[in-house]
Amino acid sequence: MSGHSHAANIAAKKAKTDAAKGKIFTKVGREIAVAAKSNPDPDTNSKLADAIAKAKAVNMPNENIKRCIAKAAGELSSDNYEELTYEGYGPAGSALIINALTDNKNRTVDYVRTAMRKHGGSMGNSGCVSFTFTNLGVIVIERTADLEEDVVMEYALDAGADDFIAEDDAFIVHTAPANFSAVRKYLEEKGLNFFEAQVEMVPQNKITLTGDDLAKFQRLVDALEDLDDVQNVYHNVDLPDETEE
Repeated sequence: MSGHSHAANIAAKKAKTDAAKGKIFTKVGREIAVAAKSNPDPDTNSKLADAIAKAKAVNMPNENIKRCIAKAAGELSSDNYEELTYEGYGPAGSALIINALTDNKNRTVDYVRTAMRKHGGSMGNSGCVSFTFTNLGVIVIERTADLEEDVVMEYALDAGADDFIAEDDAFIVHTAPANFSAVRKYLEEKGLNFFEAQVEMVPQNKITLTGDDLAKFQRLVDALEDLDDVQNVYHNVDLPDETEE
């Protein structure tokens, strides 16, 4: 199995995750609470189980996860969060897809539009860039000295994965979105540790930016990710240290 990895330099990516733990916990916690609102049992709610796996991948403590699930039965039960997706363009023809989870659509679109405009981007119509991305389940597995590549690849094949990529510091498994939950659960039961586990938009091709264009683009992504309502930002830029979400 082969393919182009979108997750090079996992160590740098994890460092960014650690530096922004509080904000990331809040965002992932909201996903857990929203998923748990209809059914708080991860054994029978695959969306909740996937959200919990995502939380564990960013080292969210179990107590935090339990509080988020309990919150779904309390104050969140009266909240109506809406999942929104925006598409647009960044500097030098870069493409972005922004996922949000909000209880105030007008507030969120205003914040996203302002961040885009301030940092050289522009909002586009639905579908303007998404056709250049593929919706994939992505599981990034920590590569340790005692973990053999052949063994992990066999696990991935047995689980029903579509692609397996070996990196210096991680193994990347791609799945169809419909198979993600089953593959994630199988690999989790094998005792593998994840750096990342979620369904996301992966660019079919990446572009390289340099100089001012790169600096502007990085500021744009940082500004979008800093918004409370924004859950994920996907793009097609090959960042030098892959510090994307």
